[in-house]
Amino acid sequence: MKHSADVQIIRELAHRYAEVAAKPIQDERRDLWRRHNSLQRTRPLVYCRWFATWNEHPWSKLECEDGFWQGHERFLKQMLAQDETGDDYIIEPWITQRASVASPPGSVWGVPYNRISTGIKGGAWKYDPPLKKLEDIENLAEPEHVIDEEATARNVERLREAVGDILEVNVDRSPTWSGWHADISTDIAYLRELGQLMLDMSDSPEWLHRLLKHMSDGILRSHEQAEAAGDWSLSNHLNQAEPYALELPDPAANSGSVKRDQLWCFTAAQEYAQISPAMHDEFLLQYQLPIMRPFGLVAYGCCEDLTHKIDMLRQIPNLRRIAVTPVADVARCAEQIGEDYVVSWRPNPAQMGCCGFDEELIRSVTRQAFEDSRGCHVDVTLKDVQTVEGDISRLRRWVEITREIGDEY
Repeated sequence: MKHSADVQIIRELAHRYAEVAAKPIQDERRDLWRRHNSLQRTRPLVYCRWFATWNEHPWSKLECEDGFWQGHERFLKQMLAQDETGDDYIIEPWITQRASVASPPGSVWGVPYNRISTGIKGGAWKYDPPLKKLEDIENLAEPEHVIDEEATARNVERLREAVGDILEVNVDRSPTWSGWHADISTDIAYLRELGQLMLDMSDSPEWLHRLLKHMSDGILRSHEQAEAAGDWSLSNHLNQAEPYALELPDPAANSGSVKRDQLWCFTAAQEYAQISPAMHDEFLLQYQLPIMRPFGLVAYGCCEDLTHKIDMLRQIPNLRRIAVTPVADVARCAEQIGEDYVVSWRPNPAQMGCCGFDEELIRSVTRQAFEDSRGCHVDVTLKDVQTVEGDISRLRRWVEITREIGDEY
């Protein structure tokens, strides 16, 4: 069969990707993550999430012309580059096509998310929230899980024709309101603006409770609709790391319908970082709990400091992983977490390679974090790497240093 130039590029990348996915090291990593996420003793696992600096990688220039193929080209190249970091990330033997999942016009909540820009390319901007008045709440959409089956079938068939003989084509049919659209915290800041949200907690608490309930109920309804339709699958685990665990089925392509209690759920509260534990509990966690409870295991936290909120998080019955961020007190978090949950430590990327590459500083900061969390189940995620100053080799060297120190513990 004669292939277009774009498809030839994708096929070559898919062959390379398949070779990496078949390496024995992938199974070794699966075993480590299964045990680690199930609170068994392993070496500290290392995950380098560096794609914010992808434009500095020599492979980042895309060769495909068609936007459809560019998305898959980017994925395949990024995964091949991920493998070169030598971290504990698992390259899975499939490629995913997202279903054409419908969402309301404007945004997932049916109102526009506008930004006011400085006009400078790459410069600052601020939100222009759509809920400026209390009565604007009436403009919000009611989430419904709907898939355009014809468009989905066309895209899936297109990808299968190109690489189906090389990689299994997995279809992701999960609802729009998952991931960042399911933690409430992210979208409520878009909808209302962060400063106003804080004022609402004191000035308009009843109205805010109404907004939170609308969002929580809508997200939960879309999850229930997806489950009834058989659209959750074992490729829909989310935990900001590797989702293998002894208590849950392994990730798999095209697994068929599964219940949420067979999956990981990831939830965060970055926008609530400066909000007290009591108000965080009242004006967020109580609305996140109904969304999280049906899932098998939960990972909580992204970039926010949860040092003073860990006791609050113990309300989550299926909690398993807690983020300990660059601004958190590692020792205090570790003391509270103990062996009850995984400590997902996220070092400051500025210290780890964004602003020079000081190996002694990396060793000092990392060794102190391991010392502070001695006795805990710890893994390390380097994330939000905005630059490596053009030196991609720093990523692999960071992995080597971190693993070397981790082996001491």
